[in-house]
This record gives sequence, structure tokens and C-alpha cells, in this order.
Amino acid sequence: MSKIGVIGCGYWGPKLARNFHQLGESQLAWVCDKRVDRLEHVKQLYPQVRTTEDYRDMLASDVDAVVVATPVCHHHPLALAALRAGKHVLVEKPIAASVQEAEEIVAEGERLDRVVMVGHTFEYNAAVETMKKIIGSGELGRIYYINATRVNLGLFQPDINVVWDLAPHDVSILLFALGLDPDEVSARGGICVQREKGIHDVAYLTLYFPNGVLADVRVSWLDPCKIRRYTVVGSEKMLVYDDIAEDKILIYDKGVDVPPHSDTVEEFHLSYRHGDGTPYDVPWVEPLKAECRHFLDCIRERQEPRSSGRVGLKVVKVLEAAQRSLLNGGAREQIAW
Repeated sequence: MSKIGVIGCGYWGPKLARNFHQLGESQLAWVCDKRVDRLEHVKQLYPQVRTTEDYRDMLASDVDAVVVATPVCHHHPLALAALRAGKHVLVEKPIAASVQEAEEIVAEGERLDRVVMVGHTFEYNAAVETMKKIIGSGELGRIYYINATRVNLGLFQPDINVVWDLAPHDVSILLFALGLDPDEVSARGGICVQREKGIHDVAYLTLYFPNGVLADVRVSWLDPCKIRRYTVVGSEKMLVYDDIAEDKILIYDKGVDVPPHSDTVEEFHLSYRHGDGTPYDVPWVEPLKAECRHFLDCIRERQEPRSSGRVGLKVVKVLEAAQRSLLNGGAREQIAW
């Protein structure tokens, strides 16, 4: 049984703590946060768990693995400190605030032979796994483009923009579902609320994949409706994945058939297909629980995680290129692989 320590008890840390506490393969042993009131709440929920305001107390203990669920600016130093203390590490997304920091975490994990995993929770979402399977099966035909929307009112972040906060989900989903790395990315956005800080709260990204697929991603903290939706358009069929809907995935037998010979305008008669949406059966498993269990499996079996440190590094490379584009008027930026 792996002993787990969690650093950070803000929004996401308590959810991770709950899952590791509930899983039979792990023991939630330590929780660290700078705020005493949060630690007192943890003690009420889990009386047997040790708490501290100093993460070094946790690293000096016999925990097997450390979960870093702090603001992104702390990911790099905390992950390195945990690795150098001999701990396996699960870092929330994004793995780090820059490519250089991410590379250092990955390199240190490999040097010390420790598991490094990134909390790309949607890679453990059964609906995303199903979408990947359908795309890979060829049922949709050749993929033309993908449109992704991730918007809500809040939560505004004081230290990172919406690209670094929300887009890691969609970049990781796209790389996972397509099994490809984009060549280029472009990004445009707006600064509506935190104007003095210059923090973008809405952004539009386009990822250009080597097989010709275009993926558009819209992310926003300033929207009246919570939307988590993907549209995948193929030459044969179309797919809609809506993470909020009861039917998570619908397959539409819709499309356009082009006649083989259409030399003149008179001969050019497109044929449209208007099939209904058919629900695709998706089993329910809490994605975060599946993620935590996978981390424990990787520790026990010493295998590379699905959302490994190297996958997290890829995501940060896309984000960093998108940030350059955002500050450069939306110019297409090459992604250095």
C-alpha cells in the first residue's frame, strides 16, 4: 500500500485527498497547506492524517508519493524537491509554468527512476477514451476538423491566464484522442476583467496537425453558460462529445457526398446526409478516481503513466507557443518537438 502526501488544499487538492483516502490501494498519510483553517478541516475529515504548514516535514517522512496541487508557479520547485527526497510525484496540470521547468522535472524523474505523472484528468474520462476509440476505428472517416469549447463564469486566476488554466485540458485531450502532435498553433484573446494585470480571460486557439486536421479551441472565464463540448467532423460521420449532457457522445450519420465527376456547374450536385444523432454507450467511472488508481498502479508496477511527465511537457510546449502567438497578434507559431 502506497503512502500518499498531498501538498495544496485549495480547490483541487481536497478532491485528490478524498480519492486517495477512499482507494484501498493507498493510505492518505500527510496533507500540507499554508492555511491553518484548511488543515483543521482536513483533520476533521481524516483524523488519522498528519498535517503541516511546511512541505519539508512531509518530504522527510516515509510517504511513497507526493501530489502537488498548488498554484502552477510552485509546481517546479515542489516537484523537484519531492523527487530528490525519493518520492514519486503526481503534479496537477500544467506540469510547470515553462518548457524549461517541465524539462527539468522530467529529466530529474528519469535520473532518479521515479514515477512522474501529470493530472490530465480528462485522459481518464471514459467519454474521452471512447471518442479516441471511435476516431481510431475510422468510423468517422477522415477527420476534417475538431471544435472544442470550454467556457464558464470563473474561476478567475490571479497568476495565470485562461490559456494556461483551461487549455491544458483540451490540448491534452486532442493529443491523446488523435495520437498526434501539432506542428503549429495560433492564438488570439481578450483581456476583459483583469486589465491592470494584463491577464487574458478569453482565448481562441487553433492547432495545426500534420495530417491536415484543424482543431479550434475556445476557452473563457467570462461566459454565462458552462459548456464542455467537442465536435469532431469526419468525411463519413460526425461526433459530438458533451461532458455535461446525459448522453456524453452522439454519433451523427451526417455529411456531404461529392459526385465523382463534376466538370461543369450543372453537373455539380452535392448529396447531403441528415441522419439523427445516435447515443454511444459510455460507462461511468469517476475520472479523478481512475487517474489516482492509475498513478498507484504505475508506482507498484514501475510503468510509465498515460499522462506521463513527457506528455505534460508536450502540453506545455503547445501552451508556450500559444502564449507567444497570443502576444504576437495571433501569428502561427512553430512548436519545437
